[in-house]
Amino acid sequence: MSETFDFVIVGSGAGSFCAALALRQAGKSVLVLEKAELVGGTTATSGGVMWIPNNRFMKEAGVADSREQAIAYLDAVVGDRPEMPGASRERRLAFVDAAPKMIDFLVEQGIRLRRIPSYPDHYKAPGESVPGRTVVSELYDLKQLGAWKDKLRPGFLPLPANLDEAMQLPLMKRSKAAKKVLLRIIGRAIADKFTGKQRVTAGQALQAQMLNAALKAGAEVRTQSPVRQLIVEGDRVTGVVVSREAAEQRIAARLGVLINAGGFARNQRMLDQYMPGVKAEWSSVIEEDLGELIEEGQRVGAAVAQMDQRIGMQITLPPGAQRVKPNLDTSKPHCIVVDQGGLRYMRESGAPTDICRKMLERNRQTPAVPSYMIVDSQYINTYMLAGSMPGPKKPQAWFDSKTLRKADTLEALAADCGIDPATLRATVERYNEGARRGVDDEFHRGEHSFDDWSGDPLKPDAKTLGPIEQGPFYAMTIYPGDVSTFGGLVTDAHARVLRPDGSVIAGLYATGTSTASVMGSVEGGPGGSIGPTMTWAYLAAQHVISTN
Repeated sequence: MSETFDFVIVGSGAGSFCAALALRQAGKSVLVLEKAELVGGTTATSGGVMWIPNNRFMKEAGVADSREQAIAYLDAVVGDRPEMPGASRERRLAFVDAAPKMIDFLVEQGIRLRRIPSYPDHYKAPGESVPGRTVVSELYDLKQLGAWKDKLRPGFLPLPANLDEAMQLPLMKRSKAAKKVLLRIIGRAIADKFTGKQRVTAGQALQAQMLNAALKAGAEVRTQSPVRQLIVEGDRVTGVVVSREAAEQRIAARLGVLINAGGFARNQRMLDQYMPGVKAEWSSVIEEDLGELIEEGQRVGAAVAQMDQRIGMQITLPPGAQRVKPNLDTSKPHCIVVDQGGLRYMRESGAPTDICRKMLERNRQTPAVPSYMIVDSQYINTYMLAGSMPGPKKPQAWFDSKTLRKADTLEALAADCGIDPATLRATVERYNEGARRGVDDEFHRGEHSFDDWSGDPLKPDAKTLGPIEQGPFYAMTIYPGDVSTFGGLVTDAHARVLRPDGSVIAGLYATGTSTASVMGSVEGGPGGSIGPTMTWAYLAAQHVISTN
């Protein structure tokens, strides 16, 4: 072995730095290996939202929650399914118990966090939290990273704006409160110019904080260091083989290896194997999300499960360099989604993971990938569409490529989409009749707090419902995208990797989208990936510390 550390962590997502912090506090030497040039993984490019039940910030705000309430919720929405071993009740209990402790630990290490005041759980079920269980990073000055500043993967929002503030910006032409938020953000940006700060938000802020804390704690972090192989001696993982600067290095890990190297959303071969029909080009994750460490875990005997699950996010695919436009907002009024036959088939205001699953399920029965997001001029003039601000001015390339279609009548729009005009007209009129009454008899849209939250906050009632009646009308192609896969290595309540017979592979731990998720086939609330990722990394570190 060329080098020896107590613990080696593969990948640099948020969970990696969480485990590194815990192990360094216990005096263990830690090496974090990142194959890319930049650290932070998909976490850095995301909203950085963590779903953490019964957390300290809820208590501080007087928001009711408890261990029992969170367990009841996960029991109801996740449930016990033999084909979902990552979501076993034992693991659900371990997650609910450890997640708030993990957050407390991070706060004790100086990580500055907060809750979003309103971000409801995704499902109407016993134990749900309407205010929500989300935890996010405070804004963070990137310049505190010093020489590491340029080695952190950029975020998606280049503004010193908290996530909940950014969510209000599309309302600034309609809301005085939103205008004040915009002025607050502009004030911060001006202040940063004068003070020399570079405050960032969301996942980039979370990862900047976590990276800085881990470095200050003495963890070693290396980029451009892909792990090619796990070293196994006897029945124990004892290290890794790394490619670095055109040479291979064998690095020993006395106490274990943690895999936190992402899923396989960008690996078309694996998608074809486990999710036939799903395309890598639909994913919003980083290009390095290739699943090689999942396959390496299998090579040394690990079980995998839930490989047909993904964290959905509806998208469109316009032409150009940045092809994926994530998070098409199908929950706003004056909008429905139809298959290629012109029929509605889902509750458009549901959790994104459910929307994308229903699209794929529908496509097995009748062509529905892509589907069409049908909106009228009220939607176009009031809400953002695929990242564009409200208003009829949209990129001409969208129209030229048929990503977005426009017509004066629904019949003409249907013809352009290859849909029977009478069918689309009947679908829209059926929806409109209910929308005018403030109900959705077909799919019950608007009957849950998450629907109201994701609808139009300025609408006095039926926040997600509004008739499609004012031309011109528009149809945007919509695909079942993702923000990573949700299946992988099977782990126990201590994040130890298991063999198919349930025995433990000594010295091997895993977390994040490299594993079969504790959420099973759903995402219980916003941050249902990052919250568990951080928690299982913390649990892995605690197991190492307690047994060594």
